[in-house]
Amino acid sequence: MSKRKILQTKLFAKQRKKLKPNQKCDLQEAIEVIIKNPKLGTEKKGDLAGTWVYKFKMVKQLTLLAYEFTKSTLTLLSIGSHENFYRNLKKYLN
Repeated sequence: MSKRKILQTKLFAKQRKKLKPNQKCDLQEAIEVIIKNPKLGTEKKGDLAGTWVYKFKMVKQLTLLAYEFTKSTLTLLSIGSHENFYRNLKKYLN
């Protein structure tokens, strides 16, 4: 298996910075799962085509992690709860 380069957007970095240590731990576990199998998430259609979203529990709360990937890179786009997640992601990507 080839080693993917992990990239993050400024939005993702900002959102990650606000998390508490126990939340960061859950996030890191989710990222490791995605690194092993990027197709575990759900591929989006329409305006968000090419974007994948992985749902996981962060301190017992459902959290969404948006990302894009190629053979050589994995780009972490955004994390957050479901409320306004897709709207904000669409706004950020356009």
